[in-house]
Amino acid sequence: MSDTATATPAKPARWTHQWKELYEEVITSGLCTGCAGCVIACPHEVIGYTHEAGHYRPFHLEDELGLDDCIHGQKGCTSCTRACPRFRAWEPQADEHLFARVREADEPAGIYQDILLTRASDETVHQMGQDGGLVSAILIWALEEGYIDGALTSFLEQTENGGNSWKAIPGLATTKDEILQGAGSRYTYSANTLAIKEAKERGIDKLALVGMSCQSSVPPVMWTRKVGKAGKPIILNIGLLCSKSFDDAIFEELFTAKYGLEKSEIAKMNIKGVFQIWMQDGTYHEIPLKECHAWTREGCNHCPDFAAEHADISTGGIGENNDWTLTIVRTDLGREVISRMIDAGVIEARPGDSDPGAIALMNKLAEKSRERWPEWAAPEAKVGIGTKS
Repeated sequence: MSDTATATPAKPARWTHQWKELYEEVITSGLCTGCAGCVIACPHEVIGYTHEAGHYRPFHLEDELGLDDCIHGQKGCTSCTRACPRFRAWEPQADEHLFARVREADEPAGIYQDILLTRASDETVHQMGQDGGLVSAILIWALEEGYIDGALTSFLEQTENGGNSWKAIPGLATTKDEILQGAGSRYTYSANTLAIKEAKERGIDKLALVGMSCQSSVPPVMWTRKVGKAGKPIILNIGLLCSKSFDDAIFEELFTAKYGLEKSEIAKMNIKGVFQIWMQDGTYHEIPLKECHAWTREGCNHCPDFAAEHADISTGGIGENNDWTLTIVRTDLGREVISRMIDAGVIEARPGDSDPGAIALMNKLAEKSRERWPEWAAPEAKVGIGTKS
């Protein structure tokens, strides 16, 4: 062999990590966000999930080896760790898969192609959606154009008297009416990935996922770690900017107990420096965010991803008013969708730098989120933090 011959790249080490390691490194360490990636990826259906206040995390269903081990894992099943977007080097692996490079130190909000401010052109979609109504507009358009046949999203749990409990629950939307039914923000948690079970049962295999930042990392982590068919139906990935979500107990223990606001009478919520609540009787209330911190969901305490860095399109209402959505276009698919929607007049758009404060706030909140990622965990999520002079 000549000195100039190119050596064959070494094969990556065989992936052997199973539930036992996931339980120790993520589930019980504080890193678990409750995204339910491991639940939907498990081919043996032995991982459960409690979608209730104070829980929102997976657990092992079989009794044979207890909560911290899995007989299928001992036999070689690794699906749960492959699907977890907080296990080991999840961030660079997803970056490489989506963007063919890893995030640089000066990219706290992740890799992206463009930032816009957008809003739905249709007045009904605009009014029923959050801020500019972009997410609803994308889903309706993607259905009509054949990109997807359904969307994994969230709905408000219905009560017996025909109202709602303001508890967010995963659901599958396959029509415009269902999409609009799920419009608006909750600020409590819903593991929307769990709705994929219903999609499979109904034979729907072209899906959009609408999820908070932790959930939007699930599909690319699955794809790059070759977890199998679990993430294949997700065609379009829409991420929601998220610094934290709150436990459902906040309704009774703060909103009702201190302010007399019954959740059954809430019409809409938003966060713009304060927790904004509109009631069905037309009244408006503001609650200081510092009063809400005690109800921060446990799974959010270490999450480093504010900006949904692994979505095709990341969206959030952090602009200067409630009529426009900050829109981060990340992938080629994301650019194709947004460009076609603009050309068709489905959405209005203007440059993101027309509201420089929104971009500055996005980066500030992204950095703040990365700071809470623990030093002992995978270091890539903290790249760029603490390096400024």
